[in-house]
Amino acid sequence: MSNTFGKIFTLTTFGESHGKAIGGIVDGMPPGIAIDMDFLQHELDRRKPGQSHITTSRQEADKVELLSGVFEGKSTGTPIAFVVENTNQHSSDYDNMRGVYRPSHADYTYDCKYGIRDHRGGGRSSARATIARVVGGALAKMVLREMGVDIYAYTSQVGDITLEHDYTHYRKEDIETNIVRCPDNGKALLMEQLIASVKAEGDTIGGVITGVVKGCPPGVGEPEFGKLHAMLGSAMLGINAVKGFEYGEGFSSATARGSQLNDLFTTENGRIRTLTNHSGGIQGGISNGEDIYFRVAFKPVATLLREQQTIDRDGNATILKARGRHDPCVLPRAVPIVEAMAAMTVLDAILLSGSQKSVKK
Repeated sequence: MSNTFGKIFTLTTFGESHGKAIGGIVDGMPPGIAIDMDFLQHELDRRKPGQSHITTSRQEADKVELLSGVFEGKSTGTPIAFVVENTNQHSSDYDNMRGVYRPSHADYTYDCKYGIRDHRGGGRSSARATIARVVGGALAKMVLREMGVDIYAYTSQVGDITLEHDYTHYRKEDIETNIVRCPDNGKALLMEQLIASVKAEGDTIGGVITGVVKGCPPGVGEPEFGKLHAMLGSAMLGINAVKGFEYGEGFSSATARGSQLNDLFTTENGRIRTLTNHSGGIQGGISNGEDIYFRVAFKPVATLLREQQTIDRDGNATILKARGRHDPCVLPRAVPIVEAMAAMTVLDAILLSGSQKSVKK
């Protein structure tokens, strides 16, 4: 089982939803970076449960503790170990699931792979494990902002309520003005109402998160099997509940003509630019200096608070009704996770590109 992400900037994670803690080790962190603990905790607070009436009611402080790799407030370049304790588990809520396969969960596949599984909240497959990704992403963001790279994401669709696909229509500062993390407050209210109604029915709903990377320098990414968009796609598809990824014009490109989508080059203040950005800031798998933008599709949460038919480990038919505290929609809490994965991916790609440049003058 692979528990390490990245090649130069790496994150190795550990922990289960109902275990003692979630944690990890970040290696490859450049030395001398000011470690902003307030920012780090803020990023975790954006992901933590119990934020509003449309998220799970589980209450966790998600307080992060750094164990190594920092001296006098700055990174030393050595591994940064961290831990976040679990303090509000209700493991008994899962007793009726011990020998039962929950529909569309990883219960059966984990059993197939390991012959054993932690039924409490999904164990290692739980989205609670994304805590470690948010910590790694926050550290990556601290490096990237010194490079002039800014990364943000927002909820752009819940169910059939959608925003314009053009991210330039929306302002970053409006994202955190509502509990859905949608930069259009009118649409956000409709999304909130939809999520609340779905929750009241014991059901769940999915949607889309849009991500934006500004300030990525040109020349980042590998030309064959390490294309930047492929790295981003792999990172996003590794997030719990993600079912789709597209960048630039994405799937809409399939119905267009080349004359409509080609990004023509120009020069602006001595810098090579493109007149349009249908490519999403990446061409040939390598960044061209324009904004990178992408969309991530999330399925509805698989845990329904209603009866479902299923089978147990012996193949016997049974009825399952889940108990416990669950999100009716992951989108609001998944925004910082998307940002975190994008930040680690872009930083790793930048460091990798730097390591491959010729030393010849």
